[in-house]
Amino acid sequence: MVDTQKLSHMPENPQGSSLQPGVVLQNRWRIVGVLGVGGMASVYKARDLRFPDVVRHVAVKEMLNLATDPQIRELTLRNFEREANILASLSHPAMPEIYDYFPGSNHVYLVMEFINGKDLEAILNSVPMEKIPPSTILQWAIELCDVIAYLHEHEPEPIIFRDVKPSNVMIDQHGNVRLIDFGIAKVFESGQKGTMIGTEGYSAPEQYKGEATPASDIYAIGATLHHIMTRRDPRLEPPFSFAERPIRKYNAQISPEFERIVMKALAYDAAERFATARQMKEALEALVHPVRSGVASTTITGAEEGFVTGEGSSITPIWRFRCEDEIRSSPAVYNGMVYVGAYDNNLYALQATDGAFRWKFATEGGLAASPVVDPQNQVVIIGSEDSVVYAIEIRTGRIVWTIMTNKPVRCTARVALGHVFFGSDDGKLYAAKANNGRVLWKFDASAPIRTRPYVTEEYIIFGSEAGEVVGLDLSGTAKWRFRAKRGVTSSPAVYEGVAYFGSSDWHVYAVDIRTGYPIWRFRTQKPVWSSPAVDPVTKTVFVGSVDGNLYALDMESGKERWHFTTENQITSSPAIANGSVYIGSVDRHVYSVNAKTGKLNWSFCTEGPVASSPEVVDNVVYIGSSDHYVYALPA
Repeated sequence: MVDTQKLSHMPENPQGSSLQPGVVLQNRWRIVGVLGVGGMASVYKARDLRFPDVVRHVAVKEMLNLATDPQIRELTLRNFEREANILASLSHPAMPEIYDYFPGSNHVYLVMEFINGKDLEAILNSVPMEKIPPSTILQWAIELCDVIAYLHEHEPEPIIFRDVKPSNVMIDQHGNVRLIDFGIAKVFESGQKGTMIGTEGYSAPEQYKGEATPASDIYAIGATLHHIMTRRDPRLEPPFSFAERPIRKYNAQISPEFERIVMKALAYDAAERFATARQMKEALEALVHPVRSGVASTTITGAEEGFVTGEGSSITPIWRFRCEDEIRSSPAVYNGMVYVGAYDNNLYALQATDGAFRWKFATEGGLAASPVVDPQNQVVIIGSEDSVVYAIEIRTGRIVWTIMTNKPVRCTARVALGHVFFGSDDGKLYAAKANNGRVLWKFDASAPIRTRPYVTEEYIIFGSEAGEVVGLDLSGTAKWRFRAKRGVTSSPAVYEGVAYFGSSDWHVYAVDIRTGYPIWRFRTQKPVWSSPAVDPVTKTVFVGSVDGNLYALDMESGKERWHFTTENQITSSPAIANGSVYIGSVDRHVYSVNAKTGKLNWSFCTEGPVASSPEVVDNVVYIGSSDHYVYALPA
């Protein structure tokens, strides 16, 4: 039975009627008002009573299950449970977060994130067409394709939404797309037919035959965009007649290229549409104007080896050393030596002055983690995809100790307070004695840990692929948890009690390291896997994004100061030195950017994508590339 508590002045709620304001569910969720009512369910705004000093609102979806036929009751319950299970298994910034699910005798309740905004149908009914610029529609379209692509690419089985339409797409208070109402979403099974389900006018031709596929969602995206652009409601038009209503006939602001993309999505034959929602998103992204602040005006020539500066002159690297496979990790420099791991399974020791080979140590797996030098014990520590963490004597390359985990180690270790801290894909954070590798404790995060932990005198802070950032005390006890909407691969940078990190949910966060309380967040256009670097002099946080931009953010407010745009993803983490920021890009270049202005100092073109992060020591930039080379570049 649902645990409800009613205020003394509230009348008893008759069976099947709507919840009244003041009703409390599960001793936690107090109903504030009604957000919407449908034939099968109602949605309410409620307050979370576990936060008495903060007004935290949620949405409560109540399914009415009053059918007298037992089979219909069972089917209705299964449909609602399916929606709850689908939402609980997903994590995307455009999707509401699920907080609770509980059944009653005649009702079932789903508690989820409250989205402060309007759905697109309400916007279309209240905002004139000329008031919504094409650039805004384009951004909505990109975000909508991104969340649908996420559903279609879901593992282990794709999910099709089956009801993309304006009323199921909300625009929140920040202007971001949020997909709502997963009531008829389902796991896609190729070749399976069912009854016609969806909304007439927005549903694809094959959906009327009971054949809903990922291509059907692409059609519905096109129908939704056509409605936004033309203000012609497809529910009031003959079926599949979009070609008779050219978009630019009703809205001349839309470019021919944008119109072609939407009409391709609306092709009657599914084979003529975009092959995937991801492909449609990429076509839309290509329409975004390429000129942004921070981009150097000088054209990069792509010379095989050389810098391109503002004057176009070329400079030769100090040296380069070829490994047997690509280099994704960051080099470590100590006492005249460079240590770097490669995907050929080897840890290399090179002379910093000329790149001369000194020794290499072979593991049984590729090295994605970066090496870390422990000066006190004179070892270099590195994790391997063979599931082992190695401590190697820095002069000879011999093993000093090892720690075995249960899965690959892609996390860079942290040496502090006489201990070594590191995470593994087995979901555990390890604390071990730095001198002998004896494990003292393990903390189970229940998801792969690929961030480098940050250690203070009180806290150990790290993130996981489940989207949690955790603050532990030195005994390994969790003191706080912060939840992002998607995984956290970006390692936290800490300054003056604040941790800065990015997430795959497209945001950079600042949180208090004592409480985990969020201070600010900044939204990029794609996931953030790059680890931030903090410049205390200028009070700036620098971080890269998969959207191709290097961002400079105000440390205190999170507001953007500038961004520098490259030609592809940035997964490399920035390094700060000499008033400049250094970073690599998947566009094959290493960049030096003025830290104050975001203007290009120089760029260097390698022969492959640069996921490695730079290390700057004594005016030399050390960095690896997927072209198999380690480079030493003059800063």
